[in-house]
Amino acid sequence: MSTRFFPFDELTFPGVAALPRDLPLLLPLGRGYDHTALADLLGNPLEAALLPALPFGWPGSGLETPGPVFSAVVRNLLANMTEDGFTRVYALAPSEGALEADIPQFVLRPSLLLAEDSSARPLADASRARAIPADGEQGKVVLVPVGHTEQHGHHSPLSTDTIIIKAIMEGTAAAAPNLATCLPVFPYGVSTHRPYLDGTFNVGGRAFEDFWGAVIDTLVGRGFSRFYFNSGHGGNVSFLVTVVKYAGERHPDIFAATTGLYLNSPEGIKALEEKRESPIGGMGHACELETSLVLALRPELIHLNRAVDEVNFISTPSYYMDWIEGGALIANPPWDDDTKTGAYGAGSLGTVEKGEYWLRVAIAEKVGHCREIHEQYQRRRAAHGQVVA
Repeated sequence: MSTRFFPFDELTFPGVAALPRDLPLLLPLGRGYDHTALADLLGNPLEAALLPALPFGWPGSGLETPGPVFSAVVRNLLANMTEDGFTRVYALAPSEGALEADIPQFVLRPSLLLAEDSSARPLADASRARAIPADGEQGKVVLVPVGHTEQHGHHSPLSTDTIIIKAIMEGTAAAAPNLATCLPVFPYGVSTHRPYLDGTFNVGGRAFEDFWGAVIDTLVGRGFSRFYFNSGHGGNVSFLVTVVKYAGERHPDIFAATTGLYLNSPEGIKALEEKRESPIGGMGHACELETSLVLALRPELIHLNRAVDEVNFISTPSYYMDWIEGGALIANPPWDDDTKTGAYGAGSLGTVEKGEYWLRVAIAEKVGHCREIHEQYQRRRAAHGQVVA
């Protein structure tokens, strides 16, 4: 009987909690690995779970970062799962030397090189991935979608944040191909509440910032000058602010920007108010908004009958939970102060129609931001006597 490989991030956190702790978990660097060969390496178990693949960062990936920086990310992700009791957790690398030697890993040469556009070619045709982003696109804004893999209540998959920001950023690049080019979505971020519920990862703040700083360094070295970081996960936002601050300090001739999630412009806020049914507190996490967007994008992954609405966040005038957070206070109290099922908000109110509408508005919002980033870059270079396209 052949080994069944299944995507870990399509589970909900109760599904992760139920997994046997001796189940093999694999963190692939890239895609295109032959499952039969992989099963042989594992000893042909009945099942194994594939964690979301890392799309770049190692030598030969098309977007390289320094080995210690990339290995720190991988090391932290694997440690998350061993902390949760899993005993067979490995990275899956395409070549020797892609990771530091202390990291538990299998090395398996991929049978195909898979681009993010789903095209594939035999490895014999090319031993390295194409450049990410493509050379010749240096005059565009580089869109950087950063998702996450973490619990989203009883009804929504671990991949919620990744699914949403991938669709928004790829939609932005498609809507404005002369303005922007999009990196493959990165499916891991920072969750300081990681131990609370199963299935939640945490790259770690320092490793996260170092990695994305190295990505900018690499791309600036290739001639890219405009960057727009977008997160589908609230826990990434403050760390991305630090990334763009350091990027501007190290590379004063570029323009790197980020923002707080999506639908935070005046037009976005208006769109939320037009369609939402929940009161303040109904849009936070595994909520009316996120559930609607995943219903529009991957409806088979939503189990709406399991949704538990939790809107009883401990609120005061200067500290409360909603999509556009308000108040003067910034804090990080324990999650279980405010939620028992991992949800902040009213997921049961999610609908496909709302999700399709909010997705269109979010893409339009991001296209507008790309235009502003171009304008900022051009006007600032002009102030220094430089003319740019």
